[in-house]
Amino acid sequence: MVVAPGKRENPPERVRAAFGVDGEPERLPGTTVWRCGGIVLKPVVDRARSVWLARTLLRVDAPDLRIARPVRATDGRLIVGGWAASRYLPGSPEHRHDEIILAALKLAHATADEPRPGYRREDIDALADRIAWEEVVVPIDETKGGRWFEVLAVARRPVRLPNQVVPGDLFGAVLFDGPAAPGIVDFEPYYRPAEWGAAIAAVDAISWGGAEVGFLRRWSHLPAWSQLLLRALLFRLAGHALNPRSTPSALDGLRGAASAVSEVLSSTGESRSRKP
Repeated sequence: MVVAPGKRENPPERVRAAFGVDGEPERLPGTTVWRCGGIVLKPVVDRARSVWLARTLLRVDAPDLRIARPVRATDGRLIVGGWAASRYLPGSPEHRHDEIILAALKLAHATADEPRPGYRREDIDALADRIAWEEVVVPIDETKGGRWFEVLAVARRPVRLPNQVVPGDLFGAVLFDGPAAPGIVDFEPYYRPAEWGAAIAAVDAISWGGAEVGFLRRWSHLPAWSQLLLRALLFRLAGHALNPRSTPSALDGLRGAASAVSEVLSSTGESRSRKP
């Protein structure tokens, strides 16, 4: 098994040569990604996920989005020495909340016919997802969001929508470059209703992006929107409680999102929750 390179290690010369790039790589600030001209190189942590994502992004058709297409090595490989490559997309994350939601919906439409990933994730977010959707029951630390989880979980109702490959964790991962179409460089796949990724991005925008409850209501025309928002919030609360590196400031943001989602649920008559 190939071990992923260290966070501060730049891609070795043999890897750069395999992907047809030369010159000294430049590390993109705040990331483990290195730019070599029009190519970026990223260390691989989960090989199965990286291969699945690369193959998906190579064939996905999303004309209203900029996709960072993967680059194969000269011998056709997608991973060389623990590194994967893709095209460089200019841009940076911005708090353009409605555009992020729209990008999530467009990407979900583009991945609607993709088969379910053949690997099983065992990371914290994957467990939090299963907790939110009542597939497993795991105690949630009351001091790290468990109280809010307990109070809000009783408002869950059945969501009768088909599952598909859907992009999660897009908030902060969609790149904007002026008037250009939003850029997608990466996403975490889930197998949930098409609007699930948009709901996660919406909860994140409330929690950490300064969005207001009115932003959530603007998208209320989406199917089962209030229930998907609720599950997205429970997903984030569970993930926060399970993550040993979670912070009090992140929980403060989730408390704000909990209040906003509670308002949405109350307006639809779905809330049985009480304030903790």
